[in-house]
Amino acid sequence: MTPADLVRTSGLADHEARRLLTAVTGRDAAALTAAATIDPDDAARFTALAARRRSGEPLQYLEGTVDFGPLRLVVDGRALIPRPETEYLWEMAVAAMGPTGPGTVLVDLCTGSGNLALALRHAFPETRVLATDIDAAALSLAKENAAGTGLDVEFLEGDLFAPLPRDLMGRVDLIVANPPYVAAGDLAALPSEVRDHEPAGALFAGPTGLEVLERIADEAYWWLGVGGWLFCEIGEQQGERALALFSGLDREIRPDLTGRDRYVVARKGAPCCV
Repeated sequence: MTPADLVRTSGLADHEARRLLTAVTGRDAAALTAAATIDPDDAARFTALAARRRSGEPLQYLEGTVDFGPLRLVVDGRALIPRPETEYLWEMAVAAMGPTGPGTVLVDLCTGSGNLALALRHAFPETRVLATDIDAAALSLAKENAAGTGLDVEFLEGDLFAPLPRDLMGRVDLIVANPPYVAAGDLAALPSEVRDHEPAGALFAGPTGLEVLERIADEAYWWLGVGGWLFCEIGEQQGERALALFSGLDREIRPDLTGRDRYVVARKGAPCCV
């Protein structure tokens, strides 16, 4: 069967079918266009993946990798799929940081696949980067990504700040976080491929959706050094409350690329947003 035949009969949008063919065969678009036929084993694998996609499984999980900033990372059901909103958080954090070196400490809370921590380590190779997650399965994926990218990050199992070395209190230069922020009652409003396939523990914070943000806000001030930054992803309806939660820091709410409130950006003892 030709690549065009497989795409046409897959029951998927053409661009999704072509992405799955690329994942299965390892051939880029030009090579697939030039190919007369697809190996029967690859065709069978593609057909099986297409069926899973039609049932609602996220395309990125089926492909097995996702690009995040300069990195290509493994992704599967152990962690959330890294999204453009979180990549934009990374870009803002990188832009905010001044000179860095071996004494610079960066912390990623709720690291999931390790995307933020690893991308920060790539951007600032001389820094110390620590990343925490309460989910051992997510941390196993993050460590696989560290091995695959050759980047050195200290991954620590535990809840938010709890596993961090206590001697880092008051010395952290940057905190980033993409924490759970969906309210339990909003389950039905999520797209089915998110609701049914991505890990619930990384999505839902509790009855209000603010529970994890509140706990980050309670402790962030004490971990940051003077001039230290915080970049935290939030829900689009949580901006006003997030401003109140982080009242001990100079802070503002920033929109994502669609114009929706999406980030609280804060700084200790210095203007965050000049």
